[in-house]
Amino acid sequence: MTKLKQYKMFINGEWVDSESKKTFETLNPETNKPWAIVPEASAKDVDKAVKAAQKAFEGEWPKLLPRDRGKFLRDIGNQLRENAEMLGEIETIDTGKLFRETKKQANYIAEYYDYYAGLADKVEGTVLPIDKPNIQAITTRIPIGVIAAIVPWNSQMFLTATKLAPALAMGNTVVLKSSELAPAVIFEFAKLIEKTGLPKGVLNVVTGFGDPCGKALTTHNLVEKIAFTGGPETARHIIKNSAENLSEVSLELGGKSPVAVFDDAKQDNAINGIVAGVFGASGQSCIAGSRLYIQKGIYNEFLSKLVQRTEKIKIGAPMDSETEMGPLSNFKQLQIIEKNIKRTIEKGGKLKCGGKRHSFSNEGYYFPPTIIECDNHNLPTAKNELFGPVLSVMKFDTEEEVLKQMNDNQYGLSSGVYTSDLARGMRVSKAIRAGITFVNTYRLISPSAPFGGIKDSGYGKEAGIESIKDYTRVKTTWFYTSDEPSLDPFSMR
Repeated sequence: MTKLKQYKMFINGEWVDSESKKTFETLNPETNKPWAIVPEASAKDVDKAVKAAQKAFEGEWPKLLPRDRGKFLRDIGNQLRENAEMLGEIETIDTGKLFRETKKQANYIAEYYDYYAGLADKVEGTVLPIDKPNIQAITTRIPIGVIAAIVPWNSQMFLTATKLAPALAMGNTVVLKSSELAPAVIFEFAKLIEKTGLPKGVLNVVTGFGDPCGKALTTHNLVEKIAFTGGPETARHIIKNSAENLSEVSLELGGKSPVAVFDDAKQDNAINGIVAGVFGASGQSCIAGSRLYIQKGIYNEFLSKLVQRTEKIKIGAPMDSETEMGPLSNFKQLQIIEKNIKRTIEKGGKLKCGGKRHSFSNEGYYFPPTIIECDNHNLPTAKNELFGPVLSVMKFDTEEEVLKQMNDNQYGLSSGVYTSDLARGMRVSKAIRAGITFVNTYRLISPSAPFGGIKDSGYGKEAGIESIKDYTRVKTTWFYTSDEPSLDPFSMR
């Protein structure tokens, strides 16, 4: 029997077991077998981590020159580049994502730490034009304090970077809760951060379940901000929890992103973008373009080409360099997908390809790329976020009609438009109610490009200069500049 890999939590610069000694296993989605054992954090563990972060915040970390904090961020980026292959392999084993993607992403994420290292000494205050004589007032931006960063299983390294990098750049300290479904890569990442000499307590890593770990973290009286990526239902609990400590909250939540293909679109380009947008990472992406609207003039031709391309996607082992789509991350997602497909077909949806578990599913959580033709976008697969490789396809006639359909959804994270008409691209992208719109492309990220949603897709931004400001508070300082005594305190002048 293969010995399972053992992990510990990282609290105050030390690797520790949970206070209760409780652990749980994490499964390899390719085989449906356990491969690692991780600690299950209790409320006491969370308390230790938060207090360690608070002690570090009261220490030298926020007092360092911004450029010196930036040096630590650059060191983290270098560690990512040097260890991208190892991190990619661990993430692939734990999540089922393709190795060639996780390795490349681990290397690219280094750019986020470089980006915020460069911004660390460039966040400025202002001099205010005060309407009183002998008075000068300025604003400065100060760190918030202890940040609770909570990341999901599907892109832990990336979503950690968009929280951790700006938080550290501004002098905050962090308690990072990794997902209980695939936490291993975050522990490996913490080992690399330890090598940089980051002061004790500046970063702490815990893992566990929503209750007690998540609840204890989001209600802790020393936590000043919660940065969460995940589902809307969990987010609602977090908002309620934050009433206990009045912490700030930013939420990057789910999506059911619409994509429109107009008659004049370059079809090969559109097909590539659609396939990448919904079948990349096995559809396990918040921005997955899972609602497709095709203009009726090209509907049959385009759908036929799309189905043919989808059926050629190679499913296989995620470590295989030839594989184009690996397994889902967990069995629960597979069940949700099957349930929604069944209900959609019962309500009139037409299965064009996929739709049933892949033969590999005897061991792992494999599900093929699936396309379902729907006569309206209120069918289950077209309405519900599935977090899997399922595309619902609808027909539209006019620009006005498709805009109404695209905006008729509880989510508002991402969207896509394919057209050769630049004016239309500008017009439609502006009218779509979503935090992100891709025009003639899809599924792109950059350190300088903020992302985030509206409606049930949350609020607040990650990445970009806007994000770094979200990890500060504005402080106003008043100066009396005259050598003369100030006015009589009871004067009304």
